[in-house]
Amino acid sequence: MPQSTHARASELHNLAIHAHQAAAVAHAKGDQLTAHELSKRALEHSMNAFGLAEKLAAEAATFGNSRA
Repeated sequence: MPQSTHARASELHNLAIHAHQAAAVAHAKGDQLTAHELSKRALEHSMNAFGLAEKLAAEAATFGNSRA
């Protein structure tokens, strides 16, 4: 079953949170390389989630304007 855009954006936000937490653990253990890679992954997930959120906002604005 295909995911809704809302569900996908939520999943990307959750993936970003997990990657940030994993990066913090790796950093605390002194594993700077892993922490850096996980931080990059977290940023990628965050940016993708933001893009989907912007798309949803634009669609909502268009839908709202068409009902006026």
